[in-house]
Parts: sequence; C-alpha cells; structure tokens
Amino acid sequence: MSNPTPLPDGDWIRGMTIQQPNAACILAGAKTIENRPKRWRTGWVLLHTSKTVDQHALRIPLVARTILGRQLVTGAVVGVARITDCHQDPEGETPCTEWAHPGAWHLTLADVHELVLPIPARGQVVPWKPQPDLLEQVFQQLPNIRP
Repeated sequence: MSNPTPLPDGDWIRGMTIQQPNAACILAGAKTIENRPKRWRTGWVLLHTSKTVDQHALRIPLVARTILGRQLVTGAVVGVARITDCHQDPEGETPCTEWAHPGAWHLTLADVHELVLPIPARGQVVPWKPQPDLLEQVFQQLPNIRP
C-alpha cells in the first residue's frame, strides 16, 4: 500500500463547531446545509461537535427521524465535509431546504465523511484553525481525503 500524498501546509481546512443533534443529521446525510449568522468561505472543514446538545431540536420530528439510533457524540471531531456554497435565501422566497433558517447564511455541505472513532477536541463558535496533530489523527482515519 502506498503512502497518501502529504497534507499541504497552510490554511486549507478549518474547524466548524456544531451542536448536536445537527451534527448527527449532517453525518446521516439528511442535513446538507448548516445555518450560520455570518458568511463562510468554501472549502474543507472538520465537523466538530460542541459540548452542549440543543434539547429543543431533539423534539423536532424531522430531526428525531433523522437521528433515530445514532449516537450524539459531543466535544469531538466527528467528520470532515466540504463547503461548496454559502448563500442567503432571498427575503420572501421559499427556503432552499427544509433545514434552512430564514435570515441565516446557508453553508452547503458535500463530501461528508464520518470518523469511525471521534477525536476529543476543543472548538470555537467561529471558524478555527486545527492543530497539525489533530489533522494527523483525522486523516489517519480518512487517508484518501485531500484538498
């Protein structure tokens, strides 16, 4: 087996901290957007779960159906995804998906890959730059993911 191409240096990936159960919905493939108050750039992101669970969201039927049987890991990197678009829906228009919040920036997520073993880590509300050792642990589990 050949070694994968080394990871590039620089600013090619960021961390995105997401409350549960939203992260589980993204990993399940049902939630293809993430709502944010500000615009984000496109590119690769680590999917990191906050330490808190949105208790209200657990009672939303769309969410409850999506997470049925899934573990709600908190305080860890649980996957990797690529932001392919960042937009707001025009005022008065139908939301882009049933997961979209009016007035929020909608980050379209693609190429979602779940880690088999979540990696405990600290995150931030804003985009954050992961440390090289964290990236190394993530890409040991996902050796074919490259920018």
